[in-house]
Amino acid sequence: MMWGTIRRRLASRDSSKTFLWQQLQSKPARDTSRGYITIVIEKPFLGRDSKIVRKVIQQHYLGCQVSSRSARDTISLLQTNSPFHLWSRSFSSDNGDLVEAVVPFMGESITDGTLAKFLKQPGDRVEVDEPIAQVETDKVTIDVASPEAGVLQKFVAKEGDTVEPGVKIAVISKSGEGATSHVAPSEKTPSKAPSEPPKAEKEVTVEKQPPQVKEETSLPKEKPKAFSAPPPSSKPSASEPQLPPKDRERRVPMTRLRKRVATRLKDSQNTFAMLTTFNEVDMTNLMKLRSDYKDAFVEKHGVKLGLMSGFVKAAVSGLQNQPIINAVIDGDDIIYRDYIDISIAVGTPKGLVVPVIRNADKMNFAEIEKEINTLAKKANDGSISIDEMAGGSFTISNGGVYGSLISTPIINPPQSAILGMHSIVNRPMVVGGQVVPRPMMYTALTYDHRLIDGREAVFFLRRIKDVVEDPRRLLLDI
Repeated sequence: MMWGTIRRRLASRDSSKTFLWQQLQSKPARDTSRGYITIVIEKPFLGRDSKIVRKVIQQHYLGCQVSSRSARDTISLLQTNSPFHLWSRSFSSDNGDLVEAVVPFMGESITDGTLAKFLKQPGDRVEVDEPIAQVETDKVTIDVASPEAGVLQKFVAKEGDTVEPGVKIAVISKSGEGATSHVAPSEKTPSKAPSEPPKAEKEVTVEKQPPQVKEETSLPKEKPKAFSAPPPSSKPSASEPQLPPKDRERRVPMTRLRKRVATRLKDSQNTFAMLTTFNEVDMTNLMKLRSDYKDAFVEKHGVKLGLMSGFVKAAVSGLQNQPIINAVIDGDDIIYRDYIDISIAVGTPKGLVVPVIRNADKMNFAEIEKEINTLAKKANDGSISIDEMAGGSFTISNGGVYGSLISTPIINPPQSAILGMHSIVNRPMVVGGQVVPRPMMYTALTYDHRLIDGREAVFFLRRIKDVVEDPRRLLLDI
């Protein structure tokens, strides 16, 4: 009898859930905007002593289309005593003709950002989802889009302010009437105001004149003392260094991305027991391979064949031969990763970013080159997302594009090693008993010596050298 009652109650819950989605799909969308949706579900189940216990589950959905309202609404879409309820909070607050543009959700690990700059000015016409401002975070730059089409009326935040998701930064008028009435007075008031301030300035100058006269009268009394001062001042000038004047210096606040990079690099230096080993690679065969097939490669795949794809494939081969390089320390445990995600360090005008090539071990040369070009373009444009930079099990940094001959790269946490590529220089090498010029590159592997021994590090770097000098090894798997 009791089990029959429970089954009927659970069946009613399922029918309520079906009714929820029917109501969501059939509800008309009048004036909609993006918002958060939270569905709270109470599920009954049988606990100890045959007692029915309720379990509450909250499910959040981002970016769904919900009705735009002026405040948080609790909307019950179900029958009476239904366990399902829907809460909606719009990204924009709709108050008749005026709409508020707010900072969007920026990512799971990002709680705030800096309002970098405004892309529009009050009085400008904006369209739906058109960026009006940019928020700079620790990792990426995020656009704040207009929720409605209209005219930008005013800003309620300033550049340089620290903002959080949901904070309003601008007010937009759908009809544009509010914007014109707001801008016009600001242009007229300055013309009327200047007639009055001069009076105030005259009064201020009159009030300030007496103290100035007193100071001038007091200065002649102290002039004899000023003449006796130069002898002692000449003594410290001989011993103390002369600093440059302050007017030849300028102080600029660090961007959030630069501060984040500085913090991570210093944390890496303080955490890892970093050691770097070096080797040199003869680039003759890889460069010949590229020159022989560059035209056919572009014709078939639509992308140029570069050197990075060869080093990525070599790194994949080295990580497969030395799995410890792809591992990481976590407390008292070692985590071995069964996947290979290669991070590529890219220098941008705003700072260093490290996008990730997912599952590089399953990609061919063409797929790697296409992915590198796509990620590099996004990084330079500032449109790269957080998901495209998250993770990564190994990093490759190519300082050779800037002319670096040799360096010691710093590990990108939470990884355990990083490969440094450098410039290609023709050097005399002994080949077959004869001295011949060869295009050579120095390679460097910085690794965490707590986890990786010198033996594994040298074997890994040697594998890089063997594959790059003879790419046919990849075909024969030797």
